[in-house]
Amino acid sequence: MRSVTYSMGVSLDGYIVGPDGEFDWTAPDEEVFRFWIDDLRQVGVHLLGRRLYETMLYWETADQDPSLDDSMLEWAALWKPLPKVVFSTTLSAVEGNARLASGGLAEEIERLRAEPGEGEIAIGGATLAAEASAAGLIDEYRSMVHPVLVGGGVPFLPRHERRVDLELVGTRTFSSGVVCLHHRVAR
Repeated sequence: MRSVTYSMGVSLDGYIVGPDGEFDWTAPDEEVFRFWIDDLRQVGVHLLGRRLYETMLYWETADQDPSLDDSMLEWAALWKPLPKVVFSTTLSAVEGNARLASGGLAEEIERLRAEPGEGEIAIGGATLAAEASAAGLIDEYRSMVHPVLVGGGVPFLPRHERRVDLELVGTRTFSSGVVCLHHRVAR
């Protein structure tokens, strides 16, 4: 069965976006960006909330930007054909290899797990990930912890009323001080 993963950059104090709405502190250096490229190779479909979808729209045409380096072109080449499911109550249409979710999150994940296909089901966006986590739908968490305290904002995961035990799968420390923590839900 395909696993559901949630991977995001996060500040040491637990936020993916600071109180001012900024997340420039998550901009990866070349080493971290290579890690994200390798991570994307494992994804079979990406579930996104509206805000993340709109942010990632850049990559649908990024290959036309002559200023991009080889790594960014490689990311764009992987991202553009990747199937995406967008969860939004305000969008009426999406672009590229994306479709609007036709059901709720649990229903979509159940459908995707039942379909033939390879690669992880990745979830992007804190609101969507929080819903999936609260429903027990996430199998693995990958947090890229950045050496910064932002003091508030959008949390990696908001609090919910249940305990979730995790097993450490691996860690990786990058020369920039970013640390990847990879956990699997203990079953």
